[in-house]
Amino acid sequence: MFFSVVIPTYNRLPILEKCLRALAQQRWEPMVGITGYEVVVVDDGSTDGTIAWLTTHQDELPQVRWLEQAHLGPAAARNLGVQAAKGEWIIFIDSDLVVTDTFLQAHAQRLRQEQARLGLQSPEKLPCFTYGRVINTCNFEHPTAEPYKVTDFSAAYFATGNVAIARHWLETAGLFDTQFQLYGWEDLELGVRLKKLGLRLLKCPEAVGYHWHPPFALSQIPSLIDKEMQRGRMGVLFYQKHPTWEVRMMIQMTWLHRLLWGILSLGGCLNEKTMAPLLQWLIDRNQPQLALEIARIFLNWYNVQGVYAAQNDWILKTRANLRQGKDAKV
Repeated sequence: MFFSVVIPTYNRLPILEKCLRALAQQRWEPMVGITGYEVVVVDDGSTDGTIAWLTTHQDELPQVRWLEQAHLGPAAARNLGVQAAKGEWIIFIDSDLVVTDTFLQAHAQRLRQEQARLGLQSPEKLPCFTYGRVINTCNFEHPTAEPYKVTDFSAAYFATGNVAIARHWLETAGLFDTQFQLYGWEDLELGVRLKKLGLRLLKCPEAVGYHWHPPFALSQIPSLIDKEMQRGRMGVLFYQKHPTWEVRMMIQMTWLHRLLWGILSLGGCLNEKTMAPLLQWLIDRNQPQLALEIARIFLNWYNVQGVYAAQNDWILKTRANLRQGKDAKV
C-alpha cells in the first residue's frame, strides 16, 4: 500500500513548513502493509516564497515533490496532484494541517480491516474511504497539544481536510470539478458523485490532523465575509449540478435558513459593525474562539444572502438565454 499525500497550498508557507515536517516523521508497523509514501505539494500561484523554500529544503524532505500552477483554486490543484501521484491510494490534507506520526498507519489499518471484513484480495477497489479526525487549533507553536472539542465534530461525507481514498474511485467519479474556483463546496460536490458510486465512509478517528488557523481578530472579518459570499455563489453552482433537497440543506438555500439567520441577526442589524465592541471585548479577555462563534451569526447571514444573490443571477441568466433561444427561432 503506497500512499500519495496530495496537498494544495496558496500563501501558507509558515504552517506548510510544520505540515511537511510532521509528514516526514511518519512511522508504521510492518503488519499494516505500507510500502512507502510520497507527498505531492501543488502550489496554486503562491507569492510568499513557497517554491523557493521547497527548493532549499529538498534534502530535508526527500518524500516531497512539488508542482506549480497559476492561481486556479484548490479543485484544479488537487486534480493536478492526483494526476502526478505515483500511489494507488490518495490522501488529501490541507496545507494548514499538522498530523501525528502514526497518521498514515491509522488510515492503512482501517482500510486493511475493511478489506479483511469484505474478504477482498486487493484493497485498491475497496468501495469505501477513510475520514480522519480534524481538530481545530490556533496554537501555532504546539498545534498537536489541542484537545478534541465538540465544535470539531463534522458530519461531512467527503471532505478533503483528512481523507484517504483509492485513486481508482477518484478517476471513476471524474476528479474535482474545476468550475469551483471560488471558496467552498468542491470536495462535497465530488462526495455526491462518490456516494452515487456506492462508496461508504469509514470513520478513522486515530488518523488525527490539527487544523491551524490564526486566533480570531476583527481585522479578519472582511476576508471572512468575502469567503461566505463566495461560498454562497459556489453553493448555487453545487445545486445546479445536483438539484436535490439534501444539497439545498447543505448550502442553506431554504426558507428555514433564511428565516433562522434573519431572526438571529435581526435582519442584518447584528453585523460586523454593531457587534464589533462585544467581539473585541471577548478577544481582549482571551476568548477569540467564542468571539468567532458569535460572529458566525452575521457570517451565516452573509452566506445566505450570497446564496440568494447567486440564485437570482442564475434565474435571470436562464430567462435571458431562453428569450435568446426563442428570438433565434423566430
